[in-house]
Amino acid sequence: MKITLNPSMMCANFGNLGREIELLEAAGADILHLDMMDGKYVPNFGMGIQDVRYITSHTKLKTELHLMIEHPKDYVEFFADCGVDIIYVHPESEYHVITTLQRIQELGLESGIVINPGTSVAAIEELLNVVKRVLVMGVNPGHAGQIYLPYAENKIDMLLKLKEKYNFSIGMDGACNVERIKRLFHKGVENFVLGTAALFYGDRDYQAHIQAIRDAVKM
Repeated sequence: MKITLNPSMMCANFGNLGREIELLEAAGADILHLDMMDGKYVPNFGMGIQDVRYITSHTKLKTELHLMIEHPKDYVEFFADCGVDIIYVHPESEYHVITTLQRIQELGLESGIVINPGTSVAAIEELLNVVKRVLVMGVNPGHAGQIYLPYAENKIDMLLKLKEKYNFSIGMDGACNVERIKRLFHKGVENFVLGTAALFYGDRDYQAHIQAIRDAVKM
């Protein structure tokens, strides 16, 4: 199993975004993670439309869009036109979210669901029939730098039991530090969103920080 490291671009230096993309590519990032918030589904506003367009048009890497918005079905075509490759939505964001997931796939993109700390795996199991990616939140969505909620890992244990039946990959988003990434990777988690706990901190030496993660999971 190969680990996939996905920098959260919300934590990047927007004063020199083009250079940030170059540094992350050179450091060995796999996918650039883009957070979009509407101030309603979560009490915050994330990246702007112009940021999404800029990043997708200036990187060689895949991009994944995490929609923390109400009624994402109304906007998936718009974001597909922005050039993203993967779109994640929250099951609670609209009544018939499975229609949204199917529409994402019809547009030729990969669809994924995000499980909040307060959402049960049992509540989303039927959605596993139509997605290839599941992202577990280790914090409540909406802000970077939050305290990790360890009970969220119970969902990973449940998802691992369902993984072979439904054929999906598991990711983790929120307070993913090196030690936590190592432990969860060896349990079977493949995708990690990197924020202030593992990448965008201190000297912000992206190459050294990403290499430290890759070295850790080999141990």
